Amino acid sequence: MDKIKLQNRPFGPFPTVLVGAAVNGKPNYATLGAYGVVSMKPVLYISLKSTHHTTMGVKETGYFSVNIPSADLVQKTDYCGMVSGKTIDKSNVFTSFYDDLGKAPMISECPINYLCKVIQTIPIFDFEMFLGEIVAVYANENCLKDGRPDPIKINPIIMMDTSYCDLNHVVGTIFKVGQSITD
Repeated sequence: MDKIKLQNRPFGPFPTVLVGAAVNGKPNYATLGAYGVVSMKPVLYISLKSTHHTTMGVKETGYFSVNIPSADLVQKTDYCGMVSGKTIDKSNVFTSFYDDLGKAPMISECPINYLCKVIQTIPIFDFEMFLGEIVAVYANENCLKDGRPDPIKINPIIMMDTSYCDLNHVVGTIFKVGQSITD
């Protein structure tokens, strides 16, 4: 099979997450594909543009949440990636809840939620990568199988080039499927 050289940029697939942070005391959420596992220790990373409103909240509180949306939340997820919390109040897009620590908002509608405490920040170009120690994990009971998260029941959103996909199908176009919320 012949290989074709492509543009020097990542195309995916990337798990799509909603990162939550309290900004000036209000919940704010940003859509990311730049998220992942750092090691087998309870540490996740997120990478946010330095100018993002959510970045300010992470720096302000030292905490962030990682919320795993299911494919049925694709419109709201995309919307949170299309608009800035600097100009649009995103606190009512989802139902927020807080852990006992009260440091970062999490999304009730998302099947899996991680609360993370920032342990290191790494500037990369015009982004900031935050390494966060997982301090709490929440899951919707109906998304578990034998006490563990079941990917089929969660049905996460995956970003691939210009599309959002679930585990079987394309479910929307990035920066387009959420437009119906703004109309």
